[in-house]
Parts: sequence; C-alpha cells; structure tokens
Amino acid sequence: MSLLSLPRLLGLLGLAGLVLTPAVAAAPRAAGAATMVQLTKSGACTESVALTRAGAHEIDARLRLWRLEPALAASAVPELRARDAIVFAQKERTYRVAATTDTPDPLQSDEWWLSQIGISGLTAPGPGVPVTIVDSGLDVAHPEFLGRADTQALNAQEPAPFGGEHGTMVSSVIAAPVNGVGLVGIYPRAVLRSWDAAKGDGTRLESSEISAGLLAAARTGRSVINLSLGSDASDLSIELAVDEAVASGSLVVAASGNDGDRGSPLGYPAAYPHVTTVAATDRSGAVAPFSSRSRFVDLAAPGDDIIVASALGQDWRPASGTSFSSPMVAAAAAWVWTARPELTAGQVAEVLRRSATDIAPAGRDQGSGFGMLNVAAALTLPAPIRDPFEPNDDIDQVDPNGDRYASKQPALSTVAKRSARIAGRIDRYEDPRDVFRVWLPAASRVTATLTASSNGDLALYSATARSVVGRFATDGRLAIAATKGTRERLVYTNKGKGRWGYMAVQPGSGALDATYTLSVASGATKSR
Repeated sequence: MSLLSLPRLLGLLGLAGLVLTPAVAAAPRAAGAATMVQLTKSGACTESVALTRAGAHEIDARLRLWRLEPALAASAVPELRARDAIVFAQKERTYRVAATTDTPDPLQSDEWWLSQIGISGLTAPGPGVPVTIVDSGLDVAHPEFLGRADTQALNAQEPAPFGGEHGTMVSSVIAAPVNGVGLVGIYPRAVLRSWDAAKGDGTRLESSEISAGLLAAARTGRSVINLSLGSDASDLSIELAVDEAVASGSLVVAASGNDGDRGSPLGYPAAYPHVTTVAATDRSGAVAPFSSRSRFVDLAAPGDDIIVASALGQDWRPASGTSFSSPMVAAAAAWVWTARPELTAGQVAEVLRRSATDIAPAGRDQGSGFGMLNVAAALTLPAPIRDPFEPNDDIDQVDPNGDRYASKQPALSTVAKRSARIAGRIDRYEDPRDVFRVWLPAASRVTATLTASSNGDLALYSATARSVVGRFATDGRLAIAATKGTRERLVYTNKGKGRWGYMAVQPGSGALDATYTLSVASGATKSR
C-alpha cells in the first residue's frame, strides 16, 4: 500500500510506498540522525545567533524550530538543556521509498469510485480553496499535468528518479484535469499546490521538511492540506506545525494507515486532534482489510484499485492504499469549501463527517468513522455550530506565554469584561477539550454555566496549573461543577487578589461529542 511511513508496504502498486526508519544516533551520515529542537521564547533570544554560527538550520522562526546535525547536537543539546533554553529535542525521523517492480494493469476507463462518494452527475466548481499536498513532489511534465492551470509549486519540485511517484499519484486523485488524457480527479479545476518534502534522490521525507511544508501551506492562506503519510511515533515538530495550520484556518486531512491486517498500530499525524483522518474502502463499499482502524478515524473513501498517474512510467496504473482515500476527502473538502465559503475549516470537517453515508457496522466505528464520504450530502447539510479559537485543548495553547499559543485566543473574561458567553463543539478524539482563559476578580464569586447536547464536564484551574490532562488534571484545579449532565453549574469564590484562571470543557462520562454554550459571570461576594 502506498502510505508514506508504514513499515510494511504491500506490493500492489508497482511502487509500494514510503517507510519510516528510526534515526541512528551513532551514524552521522544517516539523514535521520539530525536532531530537531524547539527553543523556549527566551532561548530564541539568547541562543539563535550562536546556533546559526555553529551551523544549525532554523526550520521556522515563529515556532522556534531548529535542525542540528549530529555532531553539533551532541554538544549543544546538553548545554541548551542546562540553560533551560529548549522545550524539546528529538531525533529526526526519515521517510524512505520502498520500490518493487510490477506490470501495471491497463488504464481503466471506469472510475468506479465516483458513484460511491456521491459526485456522479455533479459539476465541480472552478478554482477556489486550494488543496496543498505535502508529499514527494509533483511531476508537472507528466501528460496529466503538462500545462495544467492553477498548479503551484511551494518549493522546488525534484521528483527524479523516484520521489515524484507518490506525490504525482496523490495529485492525480485530487485534481487531474479534464484534458482528454488519463483520468479526471475529484476536483479537476482545483488550485493544486505542492510542497516537495523529499530529499536526496527523492526517496526520503524528513520530519523537518514535512513540518516546513505544513507551515508554508498554512502561511499562504487557508487551504486543505493533504498528508498521505504517517508513522507509528508521534513527532513534536509535525504536531506543532499541524497546530499552527489549524490555528491559521486550514483543514488538515491525513491517511489512517495501511496496517489494518496487522493490528492497526496507532499512526501519526492521523491520531492528532483536529486532523481529519481517512480510512479506505474497496469496490464493495466495505472497509478495505488493509485500512488501519482507530478511534481517530473520521470517515472513509475508496482506496482500493484506484487509477492514478505514475511519474515513473509517465502513464497511469492502479494503486491501493489510504494514501489515495485521503486525497479524495481533501479534494471533496476543497470543493465543499469553495461552494460554501462562509464555513470555517472546522465546520467543513464537521460537515464531511456528519453527511457521510453510514456503512457497516452501524454507527460511528473505528473502521470508517462516520461512514463513506458523500459530497452531494455535504453540499447541502446545514452548517454546524462554529467552534472558534482552535486548537485550545490545553492551557499552553491559550496562555499567551505558552509555547504552543498558536490560536491567539483572547481571554473569555477580563478585568473590564466580567461576563461572557461562547458556543463550541467538543469531540473525545478530534477536539477533546476546549480551554478558556478567564479573569477571577478579587473578592468575587465566579459562576460558570455549561449547557451541552450531551454529558459534559466543567472545571476551573488556577493560572499555575500546568495542564488539564492526564496526571496534571488535578494539579491546580480550583473547582468542578457541582452537578453532572447536560446542564452544569460551577461556582468559585476568589477570596484573594484578582488573577487569571482557566475554564475547561470536555465530554463527560459516556459522551463522545457535544455542542455546548458556556456562560461565565462574576460578582462581588456579599459581606456578612
């Protein structure tokens, strides 16, 4: 299967896919042996010049991400830690292409998947919201893309000899034009952008390049970003880049993985919150055996025996993998967003989920999420509630001094604004918490009321709390709602000076998701 990063790649393509190999710490010549570092805010001020002079490469100034070659990392990282100048340091991971030889089947004239996803008889719009692939590069000389309008390279595309294969395949699913040759993509006239994350001969995709591609896409305006790649290890640099893309208003779509028949180990970035994760189905409409299952799957799209453009042969061939399901959803998202420009990225994702056609087993499940992509239904589904200021899943994402403050979320209540009301949406796996910064006036009683569509939990934390998650969930917790259910009320009396706090909303016991309204108000305590 052609999913970038899976350790096992089935040879159904002719070119199988990309495999993640861990960094080898003692091998300076190994591309994966470099170290990715995020500096603290103070560290960025004090250490950047020295790092540059020492030969370190700054990946992104805003996120304070650096790439250090092995020799430099060995000496610099311990010193940076001793000076409390880094947030994290991790070995860079490298993605490689594993190729096998096979004779491709003749090009099939029947794109059987179009009827399954509800676009038969529909006319896609003209150029609109872009689709950006962060992949192995696009072969713009392929007959399918030669002279195609609205095709943009965000960096140099270096597909030879192998790197452009996967990226060209993915691009053809999204946006192969109506040009009299080959196939027609889901959104033929889409604005197609490509970031080539491949290195060397085009067979390696490193986390620094993937992060840079995500950030480049996010900073060129809102778009749908497709990631037909993954690994079984979370990567902090990519997670930070995903957060910024979401905060900037883009929609990130990722393949679930191709290890369904090997136990479905959890894969990333598919398992990150706020990423629309796509599984694969076969011709029968059932979840393909190879498609990875997980609680993070949002919906499914065809991914078995899909005709794609091949850079290697300058022709077309059948291919299988969630690598091709993901771009179907990405293209559909851009289509829907172009037709409904008033929606936010989060609303587009929710529309795709809620309009999906349920497939067996009934209901939301780990194989297909909400079901099969249905473009026609997505175009007409009523707009869901807006969910502003994402990502705001934890304190460091809403604290202006936090290392992950990407959303630029303003405080819900302030010294001058003692009461506030906000509506939002939470999902145990896709948006597990909404955290808001609130002002706790001196000698005042703060009352918060949560009204939710299903069971929700409401809690208040002090400004010194590190997190509302895991082992820190009770540290610094000032109060919890006195009642549980769809309507909760929290009351806290601040007897001391005015100070900041954090209000957290999350699904309660037995609830997968909910829409809600949160009201916060404060008033002076009564004297006795």
